[in-house]
This record gives sequence, C-alpha cells and structure tokens, in this order.
Amino acid sequence: MADAPPGPGLRTALEAILLVVDEPVAEVTLAQVLECPVPEVSAALRELSAEYTEAGRGFDLREVAGGWRFYTRAECASVVERFVRDGQQTRLTQAALETLAVVAYRQPVSRARVAAIRGVSSDGVMRTLVARGLVEEAGTEPESQAVLYRTTSYFLERMGLRDLDELPELALFLPDDVETLEEQKQ
Repeated sequence: MADAPPGPGLRTALEAILLVVDEPVAEVTLAQVLECPVPEVSAALRELSAEYTEAGRGFDLREVAGGWRFYTRAECASVVERFVRDGQQTRLTQAALETLAVVAYRQPVSRARVAAIRGVSSDGVMRTLVARGLVEEAGTEPESQAVLYRTTSYFLERMGLRDLDELPELALFLPDDVETLEEQKQ
C-alpha cells in the first residue's frame, strides 16, 4: 500500500468538505476527491453519523438523495427557526441600505448598474437583500442577459409604503450639482 498523502485524516477531511456543501455529496465523489477507496469513505461516514447521534449533537450527518450532508437535528428546529427569524430583524448595514436605495429608485436594475452607481461591488449585499426578501429577480436585460432586480412587496410592507410612488423624492437628498457629477462619471 502506498503512503497516505499528507494532510488531515479521512474523518477530518470528510467533516471539512461536508461543512461547505450546499447539497448531498455522493460517497464516490468524496472517495475520488480524497483519493480513498469508496468502502473506506462509506464506513467513515457511517461512523461519524453514529458518533454525532450518540453524542446528542445539534447536527446530524445523513445520507439523503444519493449523498451525504449535515443537517440540524429535528429537536433543534424551534431554536434554529427563532435564530433565523430574529436574524432577519437585524438592522441593515450601510452598504445594504445604499444598495437597497439604488434598487428601489432605479428598478429594475442589474448588479453591474448598482455597482457602477455605488462605486463598489454589491454582489454579497444583493444576495443578503434577496435572502431577506427585500429584493427579487425581475427578469433579464435583453442586450447583456444580466439579471435584473426589483424590490418586493415585503420591502413596501417594511417601509410602510402602499407602492413605489410613495418613496420620498430623491432630489431633496442630492447635491445641487448632481447633473455635473453624472456627466463626469460617463
């Protein structure tokens, strides 16, 4: 048998990989990545799953849909739900507020346009706004096929607005020479 490659042990490597996956990963895929026989990977996964159950951990390693993935335990559902729900109530960062304002006033708008207006990438912030239900996809731009975004009815509800016409006039908050600034950017 050849020497094992340097690095973490099989169980440690499996845990690390499974912590970052979004969907179940097949044993054969894990075996290929870790350069290990499938039966060895299979046995390690089953041992880890049994250990987590026996220890009463808040998470579980399950085989579902032809692969393995971590899940929270059913008995922790109420706590996780409360955490997620309360997390949705946290204040938005300055970057999120700026991005949300651009979307609200320029919708439908692409991420690239938001980034051009803000002067910085807004990809992560946009994902957060979508996850919080404040912004949603609104189709694609015909020329570039870029995804367009708009605010949601939840945004209107949270802002206390009946519709977008009730957004305050933007001109009140802009410097007097905004036209000059716009021309210089282009």
